[in-house]
Amino acid sequence: MAKRVLIVDDDPAQRRILEEMIKRQGFETKTTNSGEQAIQILEGPDHGSISLVLLDLVMPGLDGMAVLDRLSQKPGIPPIIVQTAHGSIDAAINAMRAGAADFVIKPASPERLEVSIKTALKIEALSGEISRIKKKAEGTLTFNDLIIRGDAMQRVISLGKRAAASNIPVLIEGESGVGKELIARAIQGESERAGKPFVTVNCGAIPENLVESILFGHEKGSFTGASEKRIGKFQEADGGTLFLDEVGELPLEAQVKLLRALQEGEIDPVGSKKPVKVNFRLISATNRDMIQQVKDGKFREDLFYRLNVFPIWVPPLRERVEDVPELAQHFVARFAAEEGKRVSGLSSDALKLIKAYTWPGNVRQLENAVFRAVVLADRPELTINEFPQIAAHVDGFHAEVPAAPAEPLRRPAFTGPALLGAEDRIPQTMEVRSDVGASALGIPAVDASGDIRPLEAIEADMIRLALGRYRGHMTEVAKRLNIGRSTLYRKMQEYGLEQRVN
Repeated sequence: MAKRVLIVDDDPAQRRILEEMIKRQGFETKTTNSGEQAIQILEGPDHGSISLVLLDLVMPGLDGMAVLDRLSQKPGIPPIIVQTAHGSIDAAINAMRAGAADFVIKPASPERLEVSIKTALKIEALSGEISRIKKKAEGTLTFNDLIIRGDAMQRVISLGKRAAASNIPVLIEGESGVGKELIARAIQGESERAGKPFVTVNCGAIPENLVESILFGHEKGSFTGASEKRIGKFQEADGGTLFLDEVGELPLEAQVKLLRALQEGEIDPVGSKKPVKVNFRLISATNRDMIQQVKDGKFREDLFYRLNVFPIWVPPLRERVEDVPELAQHFVARFAAEEGKRVSGLSSDALKLIKAYTWPGNVRQLENAVFRAVVLADRPELTINEFPQIAAHVDGFHAEVPAAPAEPLRRPAFTGPALLGAEDRIPQTMEVRSDVGASALGIPAVDASGDIRPLEAIEADMIRLALGRYRGHMTEVAKRLNIGRSTLYRKMQEYGLEQRVN
């Protein structure tokens, strides 16, 4: 979906000109003729559909500076480019101080306007990514920071915000790669535990014999190798949130202790003489059918009901196609900055391709595909050619992969005939030369019918030749063939060769 630009100008002719220019640059537009209407749009329910604002400074009623003042302290406001017909440096400086991303002088050329819009969107994307990284590290990430545009995720957001208002255990379900951990972080970021520890445990990646020690901790000397006391993940999450990813992989023995921790609010470290009180918020996630796990006896039924108090299902990416372009653009901005590449976005054909693909690996697969595309890119826009593996699975799309450069021909070390007297024939032998100027000895590589001989037959001939060459001295034969003596004896026995004597 193309980004939408809100044009705010009281001159109808100027609005039409700007609208046509911006549409030709591949953006959608929305127009209004006053500052009051602009504020209503940017503060209304559809504000999320606006990616950038082109704002006239001089308008009757609420002018551009007043609009900037009203919006400067509000979160989620898109970048604003101001335009003025007067070219006043003071006005431009004041607008930039008030929060404008850039300014243009009327009448702006299409080229100048395009550069200004793309630069503002790129800076906004990088700023958003920096803000998300910072909030993620601080434990204050919220649902407003997530890249969610489609209706399919609105129920997830609604449930997540309700869960954040309580300390209720949450079970987030969904396919691998849909972003379950980000949902968990957003729940914490909007709860009273925001800013507190967020401890992640991948239950499927813990060795079975270390599960209890890692989760609940252990005392010094409690088992072989326990050279010092260690606190577990539950104690690390004290006061904050414990996120158990792939909780369905948890061994049955550990499930009993997890149930006690949920029921009593205390844990028993390995080797400890008394339980330890812990205050934590538990959020679990799984990509398995937990009900089937219970039926198969792989997961305790009582623990499942404890975890499944407030389930949230995250739909796969194929069911929220509206999010794909925004997510892709987000990854482009991030990886372009990391790799130092001048890549600003995706071409229209590339956008059609990624929206047509089903993404079985969900957001994680999209992230990796964009990463690879940015690394391959040598132009400002990613095209279908940077997504060859995706194009191969979508009808109607074809990626042109450049041919690999031809390797230079290497001159062989020996350019003479394979056998003396065979100058006019195709070489059919491997050569063994004693020294320079000596006659060549040959082992046939093909049989009488022209077929390649088996490796065993060639190896037997090579051993036979070495035995004769070195008069049966086994140490020297093994050394020249670069194999051990025992290996040489074994191969001689396999091939029916007799040891030669002096």
